[in-house]
Amino acid sequence: MTSVYISLGSNMGDRLSNLREAAGMVASLERTCLIAESSIYETEPWGLKEQDSFLNMCIKIETELMPKELLRKLQEIELNLGRKRLIKWGPRTIDLDILIYDDLNTDDEELILPHPRLTVRAFVLMPLLDVSGDIVINGRRLSEWLGDISDQGIKVFK
Repeated sequence: MTSVYISLGSNMGDRLSNLREAAGMVASLERTCLIAESSIYETEPWGLKEQDSFLNMCIKIETELMPKELLRKLQEIELNLGRKRLIKWGPRTIDLDILIYDDLNTDDEELILPHPRLTVRAFVLMPLLDVSGDIVINGRRLSEWLGDISDQGIKVFK
C-alpha cells in the first residue's frame, strides 16, 4: 500500500457535507483505506477572489491504486458531486487534488507530483501538517514552507 495525501475543498452548496461525502467516497474506493483526516479550515478564495469562502481539509489514504488511476477515480467523484470546470480557480462543489503520492516525483501534462502549488497555499499546508506531520517537500519541512507565506485568511472551521 502507498501513502497518499489528498486536498479537499468546497465553496458551493453545503460545503461541509460536500467535504464529508467526498472523503467517504475516497475511503470507499477499492484497495484504499482512509488513515487520517485533518481539521476543516475556512479560507478566503485563492486566485479568483470574487466568490464565496472555501472549506478545506486534507486526508491521508493508503492505496494500491496507481497515481493516474487514482486521479481518474477522484475526477469521477468530483463529477458525481456536481463539479463543473467552467472557470479556472472558480467556484466548485468539490475539488480533490493529489498532493503527494508516496515519494513519487512526476511532471507530465496529466499529473504533477508533488502538487506544484502546495508549498505556496496555506489552505493546503495547514491541513496537510495535521495529517502528515512535518514532512519534507522539495528539501524543506512543511512548517518552513508555511513560515514563508501569510496565513492567507485561513481559520479553523471544525
